[in-house]
Amino acid sequence: MHMNIQSYTLEQMLGLIKRGEVFAGQLESSGCIIKIEEYLPVVSTAIHAGHQVRNDLVKLCQLNAEERYLEENPYTDELLASQPITLACTDSRFEYDLNKPKSLSTYYKSAWQKQVWRKPLSDKQRAISQAKHNDFYILYQALIAKLESMFGMVMVFDLHAYNYKREEVRTPTFNIRTAGIDIERWGDVVKKFQAELTHITLPHMDVDADTLISEDKQGYLITHTNAHFDRTLVLPLAIKKVFMDELTGEVYPIVLDDLKLGLKHAFSITSAYFQRKFNRRSKIRRADMLSSAIEPAVLEIDASLYRLAQKVDTLKYVNPTNLASEKKRFFRELNRFKPAFKYRQLPIDANEFKYKIYRLPIDNISDPALKQMYSDVVNKLSEQVDLLTSVGQESFVYNALRYHGRPDRSAISNAKFLLYAKEIPEADGERYDAKAACEMMKQQAEQWGMQCKVATSSAIVARAMVSSLPAQLTVNSQAEFSHAEVQRLIQHELGIHMATTLNAKQQPLKVLRLGLPGATHTQEGLAILAELHAGFMAHARLNTLACRVLAVDSMLREQDFYLTFNYLVDEVGMDKDSAFVTTARVYRGGGFTKDHLYLSGFLEMLHLSKTRDLSNLLVGKTSVQYLSLLDELVHRNWLIAPKFNVTPVQNFEQNPSLNYLIDSLRH
Repeated sequence: MHMNIQSYTLEQMLGLIKRGEVFAGQLESSGCIIKIEEYLPVVSTAIHAGHQVRNDLVKLCQLNAEERYLEENPYTDELLASQPITLACTDSRFEYDLNKPKSLSTYYKSAWQKQVWRKPLSDKQRAISQAKHNDFYILYQALIAKLESMFGMVMVFDLHAYNYKREEVRTPTFNIRTAGIDIERWGDVVKKFQAELTHITLPHMDVDADTLISEDKQGYLITHTNAHFDRTLVLPLAIKKVFMDELTGEVYPIVLDDLKLGLKHAFSITSAYFQRKFNRRSKIRRADMLSSAIEPAVLEIDASLYRLAQKVDTLKYVNPTNLASEKKRFFRELNRFKPAFKYRQLPIDANEFKYKIYRLPIDNISDPALKQMYSDVVNKLSEQVDLLTSVGQESFVYNALRYHGRPDRSAISNAKFLLYAKEIPEADGERYDAKAACEMMKQQAEQWGMQCKVATSSAIVARAMVSSLPAQLTVNSQAEFSHAEVQRLIQHELGIHMATTLNAKQQPLKVLRLGLPGATHTQEGLAILAELHAGFMAHARLNTLACRVLAVDSMLREQDFYLTFNYLVDEVGMDKDSAFVTTARVYRGGGFTKDHLYLSGFLEMLHLSKTRDLSNLLVGKTSVQYLSLLDELVHRNWLIAPKFNVTPVQNFEQNPSLNYLIDSLRH
């Protein structure tokens, strides 16, 4: 377990539990480590996780460390580290076995047909080991008594691991040892737990879960609990050692991580079911059975990551600084034109940056889903730095493909379908210059209570864009806008991009200001969906997105600025100004593939919005692949529900032709 271990006497720990205080530490008299992040009616134990044997016994022991390790349960403490209350033993079961009664807890001479001790232990040696056993159960009893007094019914997951290579018959991945369980009373919970275990997916193997009734496998932890408590269910679970080579001790980290995530879900879903069924707490969900206190390790890593990465801004360094002059040169030279874009200097040492982000102690994060998310962020930042350090070079396009991908067949087919469909005209309405449009956007921001600046500038390529430091919406001073376009920009730029920028600043986790992997696809998809929901979507707008997809595809095939521009004008039907901007967007940096994500992002968000609530995607610069985790973190109060969640009121008359067109696109 990854934590700063403080030592406590038994009396101190009992006092802390009695007062209901949260703490983490080691029992001074033994190798028992307890962590209480929050008092919840669920406890997880790993009583055979330890490997330590005290010095005076090591000299007496005939088994070497590797032989002892074979029968111990390494990593079981890590597998349950995401749970709110955990008890683990760092002492080896060869010193004292917590799953046997006190008198049998110290092996007299042999175990598993192997001679353990050169000679029987002395009474004094046995007494020291049994005192540790005794202290563990005093602590355990106090904890269960406290939880029963607070909640009524309590659950204990008693986690073990077993060797399987010496077995002649096939054994299950998960074995629930039911010998000591009152099946008439608790049978439904056992079935639920078994079902949840079968939902766990592990790489390159089939997963199954079974129940074992054999009396000789009934451990002392469940026996002791049944003898002292009537309102606590113990579920002893033995996991096949598929996460390691049981003979050599070599661990398989990918399997271990998948197991951690799977068990987190199985434990929390089962304990929530138990609370609903037996404690009559009908509104309990699985997130309620996890701690609402953010792990200190997460906050430390998050702060370090943000400090390192906040200056890594792709668009700032990929956008050409001489676009206006290159545009003039292009229209003078046309087919002889080769872009000579200039870019800002990058103030980042790539190797030093990578060295620092990969040194962040992400393994210290106990929650497996969050650990995976931060690991993904680090890997994506590494790719982003590769992208930025190759701006203007031949390798840029390959790094762009790695970072943003390329349009697939379905995306190209959707783009062509939109462009070749019969045009659905949009009413022109009033037209505004940049200043008037800017004023309308400023008023809307004030109406929504958004503390941000709205201003015009001639230095941007886009018609409008949001920046976060400081929070500002910049409108292109050279552009002119229709009424519908201003409304689209209000929904797109303020309703989504500014909302997620401001919401991210409220969050305890700063990573949401940086952007999660896949954020472009999700955030742009949400922004275009907001335009649709507000009733301002137009066929011409969808065509702009379609042109971007085809421009990326042309850039990847042709690798020639003039040919892509020509294709957009002659075959796609764009006007020359728009065609230049679209071509410049995809050729900037050396070949930027980001623009294909807008249309596919919109279609995915539209499709998903019909089946689930997407609100928590607005907590910051999020990505749909983490939506379930974000929902959980908001529910656990690790994240604050989005303050700015401007869902457009759908009181407009839908355009049936446009709806039919959108519904015809492939998701």
